[in-house]
Amino acid sequence: MKRALLIIGIVAVIAVGVRYWFAAVQEDEGTSGEVVTAVAEQRTIASTVLATGIIRLKVGAEVRVGSQLSGIVEELNVTVGAKIEQGEIIARIDSRSLQARLAQANAQVKVLEQEVKRAQVELDRARGLDVKKLVARTEVEDRTLDLADANARLEKARRDAEVVTADLAYATISAPIAGTIASVTTQKGETVAAAFTTPTFVTIIAEDSLEVVAMVDETDIGTVEAGNAVLFSVESYPAIEFTGVVSQIAPKGTIVSGVVNFEVMIDIETDAAVLKPDMTANVSIRTAEREAVVLPNSAVMRDGFARYVMVERNGGFDRQPVTVGTREAGFTEIRQGIMPGDRVRIMAPADTDARS
Repeated sequence: MKRALLIIGIVAVIAVGVRYWFAAVQEDEGTSGEVVTAVAEQRTIASTVLATGIIRLKVGAEVRVGSQLSGIVEELNVTVGAKIEQGEIIARIDSRSLQARLAQANAQVKVLEQEVKRAQVELDRARGLDVKKLVARTEVEDRTLDLADANARLEKARRDAEVVTADLAYATISAPIAGTIASVTTQKGETVAAAFTTPTFVTIIAEDSLEVVAMVDETDIGTVEAGNAVLFSVESYPAIEFTGVVSQIAPKGTIVSGVVNFEVMIDIETDAAVLKPDMTANVSIRTAEREAVVLPNSAVMRDGFARYVMVERNGGFDRQPVTVGTREAGFTEIRQGIMPGDRVRIMAPADTDARS
């Protein structure tokens, strides 16, 4: 009797344990949530060429502005880093001596204008007397030569005045282009000498003067052509993505450490105010578009160097090895392993260590 009661007690304890285990399993399944899946789809993705480049000034973008006159810098209106518009006055040279020379030249012109008038009167008188046969024929010829000589000296005086006027215009130095002042090499009150070489006052870097020069490996250069869209970033601002377009490709390669690279010049399309010459750029050149099967990045997992996904089959999920390609906008290209329409499992945050 006692033995039968003991057996009954043991069975009851086991039943209660099984009940609580089953309830715990159900609770765990309920809290785990539903399995999230995604369907492999076919999309148009870009083929890209990756390269390293450098930000540099375009040819002709840097202009050195100097003085063609010698003299004292009377006025200097710019500082390094300042913005300047085309035609804006940079500096003025003391022009008092030039103004005096111009006044003298203009006075000489007036004197010679009177000489021309006098020579014309003498010629007219000689012609009148010649008609009456009151003077020798040579008198008319002499007065004609005198008038021609006076006109020649007047013309020279006018040209001398124009030269001084041109020099006077050089006393005011204006910006030939709009841009940013990169350097200033003189100061107010300094005497400049332009007898042999033109002294540089300031250096101006033109607006929109930067470009990216990417070094593309010879194995990739065949797919790059003018007009390709470009995305790039710089080390100083890694969170900012700049856009551009390929403008030209160097016809001759450059050998660096035994590897042949070609310079690819890229025009910058977005605002480049934060960019500076000699910054390093990480460049992605979009060379073509193609159709490909893609999945969200979170669906692709890693096992060592291998990649795989969990494909839904027969009510469950089977491990399926895949070959991946490029990544773009949160999606990974699947080159082999699945087909469009296959449903795969999206991994939960706890599975991040297994993701690619």
